[in-house]
Order: sequence, then structure tokens, then C-alpha cells
Amino acid sequence: MRRARTGTLVAVAALVAGLLGAGGPAGGPAVGAGGGAPARAADVSADVAVKVAADVAGITGVAGVANVADVASVAADDCDTGVSLPPGQRVGAKIQEIRRRGRLVVGVDQSAYNWGYRDSQTGKIEGFDIDLARAVAKSVLGDPDKVVLKTISTADRINVLKGHQVDLIARAMTVTCERKKQIAFSAPYFKVSQRVVAPKAAHATSVAQALGGKRVCAALNSSSHTELKADPHGAASIVTPDNQLDCLVLMELGEADATLSDSSLAAAMVAQDQTMELAGESFLPTYMGVGMNQDDTDLIAWVNQVLVEWRGGGWQASYDTWLRPSMGVPDPYRPW
Repeated sequence: MRRARTGTLVAVAALVAGLLGAGGPAGGPAVGAGGGAPARAADVSADVAVKVAADVAGITGVAGVANVADVASVAADDCDTGVSLPPGQRVGAKIQEIRRRGRLVVGVDQSAYNWGYRDSQTGKIEGFDIDLARAVAKSVLGDPDKVVLKTISTADRINVLKGHQVDLIARAMTVTCERKKQIAFSAPYFKVSQRVVAPKAAHATSVAQALGGKRVCAALNSSSHTELKADPHGAASIVTPDNQLDCLVLMELGEADATLSDSSLAAAMVAQDQTMELAGESFLPTYMGVGMNQDDTDLIAWVNQVLVEWRGGGWQASYDTWLRPSMGVPDPYRPW
């Protein structure tokens, strides 16, 4: 299997911190899980549990880059999906814009079970990514409810960021080198890999068996779609709906034989429909990050500061509420 690079920042942080005026920790605690969780599937077996262990110890980095051009060169020539700007709080142009507006506009999912989905009983969009969005709103605006959740499809994520239609995207978005050429990402907040979901009735025990000669589904413009275009893994055809949940529906209808997804959404599918299972091994490990426009350097650094604080308690509380039933106990040493 091909492997994505997922190391940590080793050279650029000290310089960029000076350029951005990265400050100290934000005042006020991070936001944890809000409200009661809806009824969910029972705990699944250990082989379904997905460990989360993204090494972000190098986010504060060390000096060693001469100038801004060198920073860009490092990003372009030596892509590292664990690299982001150092955490800090500087009220630059983007933070000023958000505060004038009085609302943080966040692109989210409404169909990713436990991550960002609309509860059928309350009508509210809830989940792990929504907790994160509210933590950012609280830090920037002082109120976790000062947020507009704008639902967008998997296929449109890059375009809405480049078009300034949202301030950021918290939508189970995988960091890839190709995407980093177009948008910016926060520091990692979850470790993921590629996983196959298939009906239990298929009895697939490997990726090759699950995908070989099959109709394989992946959301349009997702990292899984990109992987299948580069390496079909023996798939007979590729089905590309706009959203990942559509893949689950297509499998339930018998119109797709398997789905390739990142491990976070794969576990959510299995939790949502227990006739499905994770088939075969995981591969292509990488991270999930908050997506932002490359021009918004003050917001990028600010979100990274929020993540530093969120990991101090909010991350675990949110994980326990939304994800632990389907993903097991995270690595206690590095749960992100």
C-alpha cells in the first residue's frame, strides 16, 4: 500500500510565530460536548475500534527557516500533512471581520453520524465536529452559540472555502498534500486512515477481496475518491455520490458492493447500520484538520490555539459522548 507522509513540524514554526505575532493561551476554557447524545448503536467489537493517535508534538516547532519564501518552499516541496501554523491569538483582518459580523460561519455535514448530523428528534445538527465549531465560536466571540452551521457537500468543500462562503470547515476533512495546495488546514485533531465498509454477508477479509471486481462507492472529491482514481484496488467501477452517507444508502439498496472512506466515517457507517462491517486492513494514515482559506493566517493560528486548549478536556468529553461507542477507547497517550 502507498503511504501518506504524516510527520510533525520540524523547521518553520519559530519564524512563522514571529511573523504572526503568535500569543499565549486564550482566556476561557474550551467547550466540551453539549447536550445529551441521541440513542446510538451498542459498543462494537475491538476490531471495529479505531485508535486515534496523531503526533502533533512538533506544532510549536524549532527555528531553521530563513524567510517567508522558505516557508512556502517547505510546504510545497516537502508536504507534511501534520504541519500547520503555530497556535496563537492575533486579532488580524479575519478575526476582525468575524467579530464585526457577530457570527462564525462554519461549513459542516448534516449526515455524518456522530460527527455532524441532524438529529431527527430535535432537528439540530450535532456531533464531534459541531462541538469543535462551537469551541472556536466561544474563543473568538465569547459565546459557543454565535455560530452559523452551513451544510455543504463533500464535493463542494474546497470551493466554498476558496470563495469565502464560510470562515472554516469542520467536516471530517482529511488533510492531503493536494488539498494543501488550495486551502490551509489547522493542526491535526484526529488521526484517520482509509478503511473499507462492506456488508457482513460479503465475508470480505481483506481490502483486495472487498474491492476486487466490485462496485465501489466513495464521495465525490473525497480523499477516498482520489485514492480510487489513483489505485482502483481492482474495483470494477467507482460510484461517486456527493456525500458519504449516500454510499451507505447505495449499499443498502444493493447498488454498490463496498465503500471506501476514511476510518472515522467508516466507523460511523458501521454504527449506523450493523449489517455492515469494516473489511480488511487500514491503509494511508493521515490526519483530519479544520479547513480554512490560505489568506486567513490569523484565523488559522487562532484555531490552532483553540485545539491546544480543547485537547485539555473538551476533546475527550466530546469523544466520549459521540464516538467512543463506535470507535472504542482512544490511545490515552496521544488521543489525536
